[in-house]
Amino acid sequence: MSSQTDVQVQRIRAIGLTVTNCDHSLDFYIQALLFELVSDITVEGQDYSDLQGVTGAKIRIVTLRLGDELIELMEYLNVQGKPIPSDSQSNDLWFQHLAIVVSDMDRAYAHLRSFPIEAISNAPQTIPPENEASGGVRAFKFKDPDGHDLELIWFPPDKGQDKWHQNRHNLFLGIDHSAMSTTGYAYAISNTEQSLHFYRDLLGMQIDSRSLNWRATQSRLDNLPGAEVKITALRPIQDGMGIELLDYIVPGKGRPMPSDWKSCDIAHVQIELVVNNLEQLVDKLRRNGVQFVSSRIVQFSDRSFPYKQGCLVKDPDGHAILLVTKSCK
Repeated sequence: MSSQTDVQVQRIRAIGLTVTNCDHSLDFYIQALLFELVSDITVEGQDYSDLQGVTGAKIRIVTLRLGDELIELMEYLNVQGKPIPSDSQSNDLWFQHLAIVVSDMDRAYAHLRSFPIEAISNAPQTIPPENEASGGVRAFKFKDPDGHDLELIWFPPDKGQDKWHQNRHNLFLGIDHSAMSTTGYAYAISNTEQSLHFYRDLLGMQIDSRSLNWRATQSRLDNLPGAEVKITALRPIQDGMGIELLDYIVPGKGRPMPSDWKSCDIAHVQIELVVNNLEQLVDKLRRNGVQFVSSRIVQFSDRSFPYKQGCLVKDPDGHAILLVTKSCK
């Protein structure tokens, strides 16, 4: 168990999504979800290839903001990545999604439905009151143009962080956590304790809550018959987005993440974790047999880039974790 003195992860800086076409995705996130453009840069060279594990990488990175949270759309300009499998389901181990907090679910859902989205849920779902952790929370799951999983989430007055109840004049508020389905960002896992060893014991994140979601509401939300999922919410030591581990009991674990998937493939989603000592953490992860994507800790001198050091690793189920330090943004 990590102590306060050896905690490495300080906050989640951003979530990076590999996309087919930045312009197409940019239009969707700005128009359908009301994100704001922060920056648009193109990077290339050995440093970026070593960081992402893709030879000759040339990447356009578009940074967007919603409330206090950031996402990055990453288009590989000279490499064609594999698409997300069209038959993906929420219990497949590559499943990952962002939860976007809204101030009015009905208005947000009506706005979203004016765009050509692929729905996962058949309609917004309300968690029943007998679920103490999430009762009254409303949610709706859908896909972006590339098939990345997203969720709208609304908190009743007695749920969610205070900030979600202080800025109700905006329809789309930001990305955050919910005991219901995400802590801002969630993904399916194969074994909760195995994942806790990585995120809690090695990275120093802290358990925020645990819950069990099931019955018809969860089935309609995930479009999985009889869905029953054990949820463990984790937070870094600073405020902001968190991580949620989704351990599907019913219908059980889905397909594993293919071992040949790379950062340029469209299913690639990376959580950018700001750490206080990257060299020390990398040494700890190597000693514990963690899989590395980056061939080394990459140092960046380009001031347009949002951090000075980076190293990409994988969690026990293959989800990408970009460890960064000295973040400027």
